[in-house]
Amino acid sequence: MENNCVVTVQDFKMDKAARWCPGCGGHAVLAAIQRALPETGIDKEKVVFVSGIGCSSRFPYYINTYGFHGLHGRGPAIASGIKLANPDLSVWLVTGDGDSMAIGGNHFIHLLRRNLDIKILLFNNKIYGLTKGQYSPTTPKGSVTKSSPDGTIEDPFLPGELAMGAQGNFFARVVDNDLEMMKEVFMQAARHKGTALIEVLQNCVIFNDDIHAEITSKELRDEHQLYLKHGEPMRFGKNKEFGLIQDGTRFKVVKVGENGVRPEDILVHNALDHDDTKDYMLVRMSLPNYPIAMGVIRSCESGVYEDLMYKQFSISKAKSRIKTVDDLLTSGNTFSI
Repeated sequence: MENNCVVTVQDFKMDKAARWCPGCGGHAVLAAIQRALPETGIDKEKVVFVSGIGCSSRFPYYINTYGFHGLHGRGPAIASGIKLANPDLSVWLVTGDGDSMAIGGNHFIHLLRRNLDIKILLFNNKIYGLTKGQYSPTTPKGSVTKSSPDGTIEDPFLPGELAMGAQGNFFARVVDNDLEMMKEVFMQAARHKGTALIEVLQNCVIFNDDIHAEITSKELRDEHQLYLKHGEPMRFGKNKEFGLIQDGTRFKVVKVGENGVRPEDILVHNALDHDDTKDYMLVRMSLPNYPIAMGVIRSCESGVYEDLMYKQFSISKAKSRIKTVDDLLTSGNTFSI
């Protein structure tokens, strides 16, 4: 999958503007992926973007690669078919919180469970934007929306928790106003062998403006985001003065230098650990008691579906006495006319 030619950002740009609302987080996600792809070393002609239905699902029209705009919630099935038919392709699925976890929920969890080598960009603006503001599977409980005028009574999904419940091996979270964070995480996802899910906390300026403001605003992001990197201490704050320690069965936020807390007491992030206990704890952290975990939270290796499938084919073919269609047609009782 190495590219012998120099590929640049411009190679992935189209000659027409993306038709998202001005200020939509999708523009930044598109820019970040266009910056990340040239550094993966993958031929542009081997990249495919697949989508379902929703604002996010316009993505294949706006990036200069092969693309497939599918039906509502059916993107995982299409992406799986493409990957199984041609494993050499770099397949990316772009979906939204409604497209993936409502009508497409069954396809979504089984893609994660099977662990095909597919990358998923999940735009999470916690609302149905394309259909004008109904609550989605990730809308906070109590939210007043077009379809819940008295406040939604449903508990929302946490995409990371759902991913690990489906035995996902790679989960990351990024914000749409941090291009460098997105680019770095997208590149890590591209290099991961297996299904890689990246939740993008995206703003919808029309129907759910500032839904992530507590996390993304310049005034609050240093204290409210914990950007995790494998092998590095879990520290955050403007001067990295805060960190996480283990306190029994829970994490505890502490300030380095206070109450005898030393730098070496801070937990070190291990994204490669197959034991997902700490990963669950990280994805479930919420304000105001904890910062929101960002970056690559989980990235462990496991058997990849298409590799196992083709290996099984080879073993079965070697054992079978039928090698060709002619062998099949003449394998039973035959007669001549």
